[in-house]
Amino acid sequence: DKRFTYQEAQQVLDGKLKSPLHGELKILETISHAMRKDRARQGAIDFDTEEVEIELDEAKRPIKITKKERLETMRIVEDFMLLANKQVAKFLAHNTEVKTSVYRVHDKPNPEKLESLSILLKALGFKTLKDLVNISPKDIQKLIRMVEDKPGEQTVKTAILRSMAKATYTTTNIGHFGLAFEYYTHFTSPIRRYPDLMIHRVLQDALKHNKQKDDLYVRYENILRKATEKEIAAMEAERDSIRMKQVEYMKEKVGEVFTGKISGMTEWGVYIEEVNTKIEGMVRIKDLGDDYFMFDEKTYSITGSHTKKKFALGDEVKVRLVGVNVDDRTIDWVLV
Repeated sequence: DKRFTYQEAQQVLDGKLKSPLHGELKILETISHAMRKDRARQGAIDFDTEEVEIELDEAKRPIKITKKERLETMRIVEDFMLLANKQVAKFLAHNTEVKTSVYRVHDKPNPEKLESLSILLKALGFKTLKDLVNISPKDIQKLIRMVEDKPGEQTVKTAILRSMAKATYTTTNIGHFGLAFEYYTHFTSPIRRYPDLMIHRVLQDALKHNKQKDDLYVRYENILRKATEKEIAAMEAERDSIRMKQVEYMKEKVGEVFTGKISGMTEWGVYIEEVNTKIEGMVRIKDLGDDYFMFDEKTYSITGSHTKKKFALGDEVKVRLVGVNVDDRTIDWVLV
C-alpha cells in the first residue's frame, strides 16, 4: 500500500533513507536488472539519450536549464512496464476468442536510410554495416556500443535514430524491432493514452468471454491510425516547445562565452552544442576564421585550405553567443 516517489525509493535503495520496504525494493531492483540483461541478450536497443529539464518562472520565462537526472528507480519502473505490456500483448495474441487486438509495432529500418548511415560511419572511421536488408536489433546494438565515448557519438546516435522506422499502433502484429519483442502493446497508461484504453477493453472482453463485434477490426484500425498521427504531432510539439524555451533562455545571454562540443557540420557551417544545457547553435563557415574553409563529406570534417586548421566532430570549443532569433528558433555562435 506504500506509494513512493522515484526520489524516495532511490534514497531507500542507496541506504540514505530507512524503510521497512527496503527488502521489497531490492527484490524489484534485482529482477529489473535480470530483465534488462535478458533484453540486451535478445538485442534490445538502448540509446540512453540525454534530456533537459527547463525551469520556468511565473511568467513562463525559462530561468534554468539542466540535464534530466535519470534515476535507477525510473528504469526499474520502465522495466516492469515493458514486461506488463509484453505479457498482455502475448496473452491476447494467443487467445483464440480475440480476433482484433491492439499492437505497438516497430518495423525494420529503411535500407536507403541505412545506406546514408553507412556513409557517415565510414567518414568517421567506424566499421560500416554489411547487410542493410537483413539487419537485426543486435547489429544496431553493436553499432551503439562501438561509438560510445568516441568523438561523434551523439551525431551517429542521432543518425541511427533517423534511420529507424517510427513505432506505430495497429491491429496487425509485426513485432517491435527496437525492443526485440515478438509481441508488444501499450497497456500501462489508460488514463493518458487512448490505445491503452482500447487494449483494456479488449482484455476485459477476453477475460469475460464477451464476443467481439464484427466491425471492430475496421473501427480499431481507423482509430489507431489517428492515434499514431496524434502521437507524432505531440512529440513534434514537445520537441518544438523545448527548442523555443532554449532559445528564449539564451536571448538574455548574448555576448557571453560558453563551452561547447561540435555536434554536426554541413557545407555552410558547424553545429555546436553547449555542454551543460544541450543548446545547439551554429558557427557559419565564413565566421570560422581568416581562411577558406571547406567541408569534406568523406572525412566529415571542415579544414582551412591555407592554415590546414581542422574541425571534427566531438571537438571541444569555446564560443561566444552573438545572435538569437526566437521566431526562427536559431542561435548563432562565433569561436573564441
